[in-house]
Amino acid sequence: METWEELPNVSLVPTNPKAPQAKMSAQDSCLSLIKYLLFVFNLFFFVLGSLIFCFGIWILIDKTSFVSFIWSKALAISGILTMGLALLGCVGALKELRCLLGLYFGILLLLFAMQITLGILISTQRTRLERRVKDIVMETIQRYHAHPEESAAEESWDYVQFQLRCCGWNSPQDWLSNPSLSSNESEMHRVPCSCYNSSASNDSAIFEKLSFPQFSRRGPLARPRHSTDLCLVPANSAIYSEGCARSIQKWLHNNLISIVGICLGVGLLELSFMTLSIFLCRNLDQVYDRLARYL
Repeated sequence: METWEELPNVSLVPTNPKAPQAKMSAQDSCLSLIKYLLFVFNLFFFVLGSLIFCFGIWILIDKTSFVSFIWSKALAISGILTMGLALLGCVGALKELRCLLGLYFGILLLLFAMQITLGILISTQRTRLERRVKDIVMETIQRYHAHPEESAAEESWDYVQFQLRCCGWNSPQDWLSNPSLSSNESEMHRVPCSCYNSSASNDSAIFEKLSFPQFSRRGPLARPRHSTDLCLVPANSAIYSEGCARSIQKWLHNNLISIVGICLGVGLLELSFMTLSIFLCRNLDQVYDRLARYL
C-alpha cells in the first residue's frame, strides 16, 4: 500500500517501503540456494572422508589385510584431508564466513593446479616414469625376502602378480636374479607362489600352499608382518608366462575410459565447488551492505 509523505519544497511523492525488500528477495534466494547446495555437497564428502579414514585405520589394525602398512597410512591421510576440506566448506557456507570460504577456494585451486601439473608430467615424462617403475620393481624382485621385517613392497608386488596373473616385470626370468630363491638342495630356481597359475595345474601339494588367505582370491592378500614363512614354487612348474609390464599396459588400455572419466569428474566437481564458493564469498558483502542500508 502506497503512503504519501511531504518533502521540503517538493511536491508529494509516493514511496513504498517494501520495494527494497522485494528487490533483494531474488538475489537472497539465489545465495541461500548456493549456500545450502555447498553445505550439502561438502557434508557428503565429509562423510566419505570419514569412511576412507576408518577404512585406513581398519587396514592398519587388521594384520591379515592385503594392503601394506604404507597403503593404510595413505588412506588414513587422504581421509583426514578430505574431512578437513569438507569441514571448511560446510562451516564457511553455513555460517557465511568469507575467510573460510576464501581458504576453501584456495585449497581447491591448489589441488586442481597440482592435478593438472601431474597429468602434464605423466604425459610428457612417460618414458622416464616407466623406467623408474621398472627399477623399483626389479629392486623389489632382487631383494625379495632379504629383510622379512620390511615386507611392504613385497606384499604389494605379490598382490599385483596375483591379481593381474603375471610373473616378474618383463618375464618370469626376472626372478632368476634373486639367488635367495634358489633351492638349497639343488640348483632349481623358484618363484613366489603369487606367480603360480592354479587354473593350469592340479598339483595338490602346491594347491595346499595356495589355500592360505594370502593367496586366496576370496580373501585378502596378506603375509603376517615379520613372518619368516615364504611360499615358493618351482620355476618350471605351471606359472604365469607373461610379465607384469605387459599386463599393466593391458589393464590401463582396458580401463582408460574409466580412468579418464573419473579424472574429469573429479576436476568438474572441484571447478563447481570453486565457482560456488567464490560466488558466495564475493556476494556476501553486497548483501550485508544492502541490509545495513535498509534496516
